[in-house]
Parts: sequence; structure tokens; C-alpha cells
Amino acid sequence: MEQKGVQLDRETFSCSICLDLLKDPVTINCGHSYCMNCIKGFWDEGDEKEMYSCPQCRQSFTPRPVLVKNTMLAALVEELKKTGLQAAPADHCYAGAEDVACDFCTGRKLKAIKSCLQCLISYCEKHLQPHFESPAFEKHKLVEPSKKLQENVCSRHDEVMKIQVSAAAERAERQKKLEGSRQTIQQRIQDREKDVKLLQQQAEAIDRSADKAVEDSEKIFTEMIRLLEKRSSDVKQQVRSQQKSEVSRVKELQEELEQEITELKRKDAELKKLSHTEDHNQFLHNYPSLSPLSQSTSSIHIRPLSCFEDVTAAVSEVRDKLQDVLREEWTNVSLTGTEVDVLLPQPEPKTRAGFLKYSREITLDPNTAYTRLLLSEGNRKATVMTRQQSYPSHPDRFKDRGQVLSRESLTGRCYWEVETRGGISVAVAYKNIKRAGWLDECDFGRNDKSWALDFDFKKYTFWSNEVQTRVSGPESSRVGVYLDHSAGILSFYSVSETMTLLHRVQTTFTQPLYAGLTVYAYGDSAELCKLK
Repeated sequence: MEQKGVQLDRETFSCSICLDLLKDPVTINCGHSYCMNCIKGFWDEGDEKEMYSCPQCRQSFTPRPVLVKNTMLAALVEELKKTGLQAAPADHCYAGAEDVACDFCTGRKLKAIKSCLQCLISYCEKHLQPHFESPAFEKHKLVEPSKKLQENVCSRHDEVMKIQVSAAAERAERQKKLEGSRQTIQQRIQDREKDVKLLQQQAEAIDRSADKAVEDSEKIFTEMIRLLEKRSSDVKQQVRSQQKSEVSRVKELQEELEQEITELKRKDAELKKLSHTEDHNQFLHNYPSLSPLSQSTSSIHIRPLSCFEDVTAAVSEVRDKLQDVLREEWTNVSLTGTEVDVLLPQPEPKTRAGFLKYSREITLDPNTAYTRLLLSEGNRKATVMTRQQSYPSHPDRFKDRGQVLSRESLTGRCYWEVETRGGISVAVAYKNIKRAGWLDECDFGRNDKSWALDFDFKKYTFWSNEVQTRVSGPESSRVGVYLDHSAGILSFYSVSETMTLLHRVQTTFTQPLYAGLTVYAYGDSAELCKLK
């Protein structure tokens, strides 16, 4: 017992900061003692503070206390060192933040070595002894130290749960499920590793394809440039040749006229001289000998110089056609590379803001517009008129229906909105849809080259390959269209304060699509909205 009391005294003479015997002990105003360097260091960490507190009782002092060595305490510590008695537990015996602490220890707690499932308490070696010595604890289940003892309390009955099966049997059952879960996870890891490898191969294929496309495109554009330069050189040569020929012809004519002028002047001089002859007989004698006038060259009519203007006009026409071709086909050139078909498909957006991320600026192609459709608002609006419009003849023009297609082709993920007035049809179609003939060949939705949502008399109807589907939804003058080309998804939405799905198509698109509009009656109109 004496030895135990000395051990308690040793703990009493330990610094609560460094947990070792006091060195140069000082006692602060609240009565607690520390090593001088320990308390100085503690207070120096916040030397800009106006108040200083005790690490144990948190009592504050202002101003900072003056530290004076406690000589009596220092002498006691030195005497304690000389006894050589049992030291306090080593630091590694005390519970740290990650350890399970003994619930019975007071002050600084020791590490627990066991937890009791009946007591729901963790014990250090010292406080665990009654469980081994007293018959009252014989049936208590001891396990490795655990911080989750409260999980063994039934939340419904507020009692320790009774285990009906043996731990070994329960473990075997859980172990079987665990192994099943591991196999599932391992299989998923293998699947994902294959996916990663496939994506790597896809990335390498994309790089190769892109490199080849750039190389081939550069060659083709170089050939095109050479062709244009050759045509430019030919036109220049032809113009210069024609210029030389025309100028030569004009100069020959000019020389003939100048010779005629010289002859006329000589003749005029002879006549003038004869007219001044005073001798009448001489005048009459010389008059018949005058040479007659040569046949006069017909009058020269200078026509407006237009031969070279025709060349300029022809070259301008070629330029305009080239611009049209580039404008019509450039979207296809820039968008023919399909998106990577990854194994994790992109979900369809849920909000209008989500759809707007895929919005496309779309315009209508005048070369496809029915002759009674007036295009306005920068070729975004189509209105039915009573008279035909002055469109030039074009093979892409719809001949029999009030239809028009977009100038831009659509691939990837796209979203656009149409503001409607009257009876209209919002559609998508392949470029090779017929422009004239039987209605089922060229009418949007009546063939396998187009899909259309009709809106007339406050009713929606979806058409695809001549199959009609009645569609219900809230009335709205604005229709939103979402296209995920690679996924084969085409969705139509009623757009107002909220978006309501009207109809969704799941199919396979084999070509780039074009936005289409049908406007049925005089005064009705449909407009592709600006969304950016």
C-alpha cells in the first residue's frame, strides 16, 4: 500500500503538459503547478493575447503572471526521484485519440484491453480484473476494445440485444455474403478495366482518324487552291488574250479611219483650190479630172463595254455558288465526327437551363422553302403568304407543301425552340427526303426519312413513317426539341414556365438530320427562337 501511495504522489508531481516529473516547478495563481518551460511555452503560443489561462482549470489571469520557481516543490520532486520506486504508466499505456479508453479510469485514462457486450463498458487491465475474479461476471461476453458498444443496444427496447445464434454461425453467414460482394466488386473492377482499355483504344483510334482527316483535308484544300489558282490564271489569260485581240481590232479600225480622214482632207484641199480658180474655162477644164470620192466607211457605233463585266459577273456567280456549297456542307464537315460512344450514356436534361446548354443557332434554307413561304427575321421565321415569293428555281425546293428545312445539319446533342402561330408542324428530316411527288414521300412524318409533331386546333399529333400517335399535353405556343443523335433520342416539349414532355422517340439515326417546319394556312407562322 505504501508503494501505491508513492505512485499516486508521483502522478501528483507530474506536469500535465509534458506528463513527466516537474522540472523547475512553478505554481500559478490558481494553485496548479507546471514545469517552468512548459507553462512558458504554452503561454508564448499566444503571446499577443491579453488574457492567460491555466491549461487544467482554464482560470484566466490579467496581466500575465510572473513565474517564480517553487523551491519546496522542487525539493520534493528531487526526493521522489531518489526513491527509485515504480514509475507511473508509460505514455504508450495511456489512451490516445484513436484508442479505446477505459471507462473506469479517472483523470488521464489508460487504454482499454477488452470491452464487455453485457456491461457496454471498456476496461483497462486493472479494472478488468473483477470480470475474471467474480462469479457474477462469468456469462459476460468480452471482445476486443470497441467504440461502437452502443450499437448492441436495441433502439426499440433500450436493452442489450440478445444474440440468438452463435457468433461463429452468424460470422459464417456474413462471411458468405461478404465474399459474394467481393466477387461482384472484383467483376466490376475487371469490367471497368476493360472499359478503360476500350476507351484508350477509342482515343488512339480518334487520334489516328483525326490525323488522317487533317492530312487528307490539307491535300484536298491544296488541290482546291491549285484548281482555283489555275482557273484564275486561265481567266486572266483569256481576258488578256481577248483584250489584245479587241485592242488590235480597234486600232486597225482606227488606222482605216485616219487614212480616210487624210484622203478626205487631200480631196477637200483640191476642191478648195479649184473653187478659188478665177478663170472660168480653167475651172471647167479641171473639174472633170477630179477623182471621185471613195466609198465612206459606215458609221462607228460604240456599244457599252460589257464583255469583261460578263467575266466578272460569271466569276462572282462561281464565288457565290462556292459560298453556298461551303455554307450548306460546312456543318456536315465540322460535325461528321460522331461522339465517342462511351458505356456511360449522358442522361437527358431535366430543366430548361440544362437543355439550353445544348442550344443550337439554326436558320432556314431559302433554297428549300415552298414558294408561298415568306422567310424573315434573318431566315428564322416562315409565314404563309397568298402570293408566290420570287425564289429562284432550285432542286432542293419543296414543290407541293408549305415546308422548309434548316440550312444547318444536326448531329450530336442539340436543342432548339419554335414559336408557333396557327397550324404548324415541327420536324426533323434527312436531307434526301423527296421534295415533290406523293404526299407520303415528301410530307414530314409520313415516311421513314422524317419525324414530325403536328400542332393544330390545340391538339398534338406525332407522325413517324405514316404512323399517327395522339399526344396530350398543356397548350403552349412554344415547342422545344431535344436531339441526341448518337443515342437515337428525339424529344418534344411544351415550353412555358415549366417544360412538359410531349413525346419521346427512341430509334437509330443513320444520317445527319435537319430541322424542319410546316406552316399550313395563310397568316400562320413558325419561328426558330434565338436562345443565346
